[in-house]
Amino acid sequence: MQYHRLLRLGPWSWWRPLVGVLFLAAMFVLVVPTVVLAIFVVGVAVSGHDVQTTAEAMLDTDHVTPLGLAYLNVAIAAMIPVTWLLVRVLHGLRPGWLSSVRPRIRWGWLGLCLVLAFAALVTTLIVAALLPTQGEGTEVTSGVNDFTRTSRDFLLVVLLLTPLQAAGEEYVFRGYLTQAFGGLVSSPYLAVLGPALLFALAHGAQDPPIFFDRFAFGVVAGVLVVLTGGLEAGIAMHVLNNFVAFGIALAFGDMTTVLNPTGGTWWSIPVTLTQSLTFLGLTVWAGRSLGIQTAVRPAVLEPSGPRM
Repeated sequence: MQYHRLLRLGPWSWWRPLVGVLFLAAMFVLVVPTVVLAIFVVGVAVSGHDVQTTAEAMLDTDHVTPLGLAYLNVAIAAMIPVTWLLVRVLHGLRPGWLSSVRPRIRWGWLGLCLVLAFAALVTTLIVAALLPTQGEGTEVTSGVNDFTRTSRDFLLVVLLLTPLQAAGEEYVFRGYLTQAFGGLVSSPYLAVLGPALLFALAHGAQDPPIFFDRFAFGVVAGVLVVLTGGLEAGIAMHVLNNFVAFGIALAFGDMTTVLNPTGGTWWSIPVTLTQSLTFLGLTVWAGRSLGIQTAVRPAVLEPSGPRM
């Protein structure tokens, strides 16, 4: 049985994934951000800073601060245990089945996927250099930003929290939502396209090229989940993408533009497809060469499956 069908191996009823999706949406949009905000506010109060001013600055997405980026990353990363809870309580399965068909994160495979993602990035940079500008926030100018205290704080947030944020999005969209869709429809294509559309919509108002760019990313990441039997490849691609975007912003632009991109052009699509399809090809080839497990036999699921 493939990854996107794994929820059917626990106690199954058609309403379970529907309830799960509604619960996940409420947690993602309202509950988790509110709880994380409360924790940050308590931390600000303990540190002796003005709570109202700091909280307003933290939530101001038009002028992103290091604390604001940290809050955003933690709020998204906190969705990982939420998805684990859903799988355990609502579907009666070990949370590890959300990570892969093993059921766990395959760390060696994840490391290799990071290397392959870097190789795909090199080809992307070559293509990007040959095309017109891909929109605001993607330009690399000759002048490098000064390295200030704010730059240092941003760098620490990116290095420490961005991998968790990327993993959080993967557990939500390529993890639980893919399995929820896959539980209701057997087609892997529908199980991939539904979460990819929700992933693009979750980023709010955006220009058509930017929306398509995110949708295409979601489709490729979803295909990778099905073809490799786990989230590792999607996490690797997502982490590296964010590192590159934030790194360019720190060196040549600003964080606000990266988090709120505008002025996207269709020239960004060839660049995105080059990276995504190159990574897809390399990953599938490597997975098949190494014999990476992509499915699981129903008979070996809960009773004999390895523990988290």
